[in-house]
Amino acid sequence: MIKFFKSDAEKNRMMRLTGYEDGCWIDLVNPTDDEVEDASLFTGIPEEMLKAALDEEETARAEQDDGNFLCLLDTPIISDTDDGDTYETIPMALIYNRKCVVTVSLHGNPVLGDFISNRVTVDTSKPVLFILKFMMGNAKKFLSSLRQIDKKSLRVQAELHRSMKNKELIQLLTLENSLVYFSTSLSSNINVYNKMGKLPVVAGNEDYTDLFDDVVIETRQAMEMCNIYRDILSGTMDAYASVISNNVNIVMKLLTVITIIITIPTLVASIWGMNVRVPFEDMAGGFWIVLGIAVVITAVISFFLIRATNSIRIKPPRQVKRRRREE
Repeated sequence: MIKFFKSDAEKNRMMRLTGYEDGCWIDLVNPTDDEVEDASLFTGIPEEMLKAALDEEETARAEQDDGNFLCLLDTPIISDTDDGDTYETIPMALIYNRKCVVTVSLHGNPVLGDFISNRVTVDTSKPVLFILKFMMGNAKKFLSSLRQIDKKSLRVQAELHRSMKNKELIQLLTLENSLVYFSTSLSSNINVYNKMGKLPVVAGNEDYTDLFDDVVIETRQAMEMCNIYRDILSGTMDAYASVISNNVNIVMKLLTVITIIITIPTLVASIWGMNVRVPFEDMAGGFWIVLGIAVVITAVISFFLIRATNSIRIKPPRQVKRRRREE
């Protein structure tokens, strides 16, 4: 899809155009080859540069070629799946030259949506300011997505406290993967910002410099939040893994004790059920005597088994013992 927009200085709002004009903004969302070719003819930007953001694995970068400046950034998106919302990142290309500014992405971007709906005022005749405002909106979108991930993580953990289910564990794993994607993307964006901060068009303008510094601050804050949430979630997953393993050990211990207890009466019944002479077979109360022997043996063995299993403790390493003695 290809759309044309241009800011109206008098009305201070974004206007939709029916075709290309100099100084406009061309928005390409999952464009076809024909749309990319048309945009290239209008702007003089190479098709390879326009298609850079159409590869989901493309890394963030900034480059300049023959008067065309490309800023490729990672942006967060929310996808609906059967297991719930998943958070991912996709590349977004912002390209400008003397003619216009072009944005290219595989999916619609909410930051650009704010530009179109005039919730954020931008000037298409100032492409550098346009890109800086997008960077600020993108950093805030990362922060908003991270807060949503944190809230969802707490909600899933509350469900796990009530009942340990695979569905909730898979959701936590998905959130952890999302944080890894976010951390990598934010790190790549910071590298692009460091390169952009050295450009004369940014460093030589005080207004641009102040806005750029705010972008870097917001992005670094998002990186710190992402790293904190990722470490917490990773520790939580390890804790749940230990709890599950401990529960399995308790169940296996109980089943082992039950199996051994049941074995004793079975053994006694098997011996006295053989077609040979056995003690107490001629006595009137022989059956009850044998039953009593089985019950006594079972009770004694059960007592020692339960006592032995309850007394099992993990021995601390020698270094820990040595420290305790020194203390």
